[in-house]
Amino acid sequence: MTSLLHAHAMTAPIRLAKRLIELTACSRREAELYIAGGWVLVDGVVVEEPQFMVAQQRVELHADAQLTPIEPVTMVFHLPHEDMDSTPILSAATRTPDDVSEIHLLKQHFFRLTQCAPLEQGAYGLQVYTQDWRVTRKLKDDAAIMEQEYVVEVEGTLSAEGLKLLNHGLTFNGKALKPIKVSWQNERNLRFAIKGVIPGQIKHACTTVGLQVISMKRLRIGRVAMSRMAPRLWRYLMPHERF
Repeated sequence: MTSLLHAHAMTAPIRLAKRLIELTACSRREAELYIAGGWVLVDGVVVEEPQFMVAQQRVELHADAQLTPIEPVTMVFHLPHEDMDSTPILSAATRTPDDVSEIHLLKQHFFRLTQCAPLEQGAYGLQVYTQDWRVTRKLKDDAAIMEQEYVVEVEGTLSAEGLKLLNHGLTFNGKALKPIKVSWQNERNLRFAIKGVIPGQIKHACTTVGLQVISMKRLRIGRVAMSRMAPRLWRYLMPHERF
């Protein structure tokens, strides 16, 4: 036993990818795909970094391992009102337990995320982060025609004529605004369904008709809604969902 322990101690650590190549005779690229895909275990624990150093640990390749490149993901996040000015914490711990996408969470999913379709200034609610250039382009190119839904808490009195003005007839920065859909959700909240949101437009519209904006919450972008997801949590955009 002593000689065995001594031999282990003398073994120089090597990269996990290299050890996997030794064990399976796969290529370097294949080893990196297996590891980044979450298919490799070191002493029973998944390790997703090819450069992870191993010595005498037990290295295993999952029986269901697949050699497929990691697909880019998109995340839907619920930014709470009290965290409007902070950076969202997107991690394994903040994934909603109600996520039904069945996407296997990987560390790679948290790298190179781009925020799309920024919220109105001072707003909270639905945010979108993506690794997928197609999603980024879609939300940018279709911004003028893609409807966003906000619930706006207001104070003040709104006449029937004022509500008509909100829907159609206002100007902003010297330009006539396109018609939008505004209706009362309850006695304090207005629902705005608006395409081509111009930064500051919603607050300006409310101020113009004598209302003070207390808060703004985005609920939906296109066909993707935040639904009942709790604040500070996120979920994957499901494969069938389209903005």
